[in-house]
Amino acid sequence: MALPSFAQHLAMLEKCGMVRSSKEGRVRRYHLAPKPLATAEDWMVAQRAIWNQRLDQLQDYVEGMKIPKR
Repeated sequence: MALPSFAQHLAMLEKCGMVRSSKEGRVRRYHLAPKPLATAEDWMVAQRAIWNQRLDQLQDYVEGMKIPKR
């Protein structure tokens, strides 16, 4: 990944509050912000549970459509 693209991603994460930065001289340091990351993780866990349930239902439906072999 090119440095400008990487910097753009970091800027977006900082804007969302998931990271924070500090500048010391010519060096910029980034730090993870645990609380917003935990909020995002909670959302992803909930979404995974929803999609696992939906995919299980789809699998049950598709398996119920199979024609038995004679």
